[in-house]
Amino acid sequence: MPRFFCDAALGPGAELALPPGAARHVQVLRLQPGDEITLFNGQGGQWTARVQRMGRSDVSVRVEAHEAIEREAAREVTLAIGMPANERMDWLVEKATELGVARIAPLHTQHGVLRLAGERAAKKQAHWRAIAQAACEQCGRNRIPTIEPVRDIADFLREAQGARVVLSLAEGGVPTPQALGGDAPLTVLIGPEGGLSAAEDAQARSAGFLPTQLGARVLRAETAALAALTLALA
Repeated sequence: MPRFFCDAALGPGAELALPPGAARHVQVLRLQPGDEITLFNGQGGQWTARVQRMGRSDVSVRVEAHEAIEREAAREVTLAIGMPANERMDWLVEKATELGVARIAPLHTQHGVLRLAGERAAKKQAHWRAIAQAACEQCGRNRIPTIEPVRDIADFLREAQGARVVLSLAEGGVPTPQALGGDAPLTVLIGPEGGLSAAEDAQARSAGFLPTQLGARVLRAETAALAALTLALA
């Protein structure tokens, strides 16, 4: 059944117009009045709804029953990432959402080439949230991961709490099963292309991040992020 994110109050009997993106998707699928769809608003569970009216650019639906279905990971994992360039960050947000990440914290780091501030940073944050919403529609999640505002790694390290791990290029470190295993909430810090600088790596360790490596091979930032998430969420 087609699934759509709808940022609105949902309840039995409510009639509402779908957001423009969802309405276009309904029209592309050539759904007709009477067809059933699934809606979710990120507040838990999902709702069955039925198409009531198809306009030229708008679609009205009637909400029916709530289904208390959750497909969240058993563990809360935050991915803190030195933003990779170009479309790689978009791809990473999509795949991390599918894997079940709870929170994504995009960071400015010394080796990162993507620099965002002000209105441009706010637009990127909204763009990544839209990607996460679409990924939730596809994979069945009913809660959208939090996309935090872009900030400097130093600010992030000062506020980090709980169990935390940094993927380090330096020698030594905690074995991966020990670093990423368990079921407690976890923050995983990963650098951009070129990794974290030596100073940033040292700062992360001083802030309580356990260093670990994923093996002898050098992985791209987005590959390392998904590998770490897979191990932490397995």
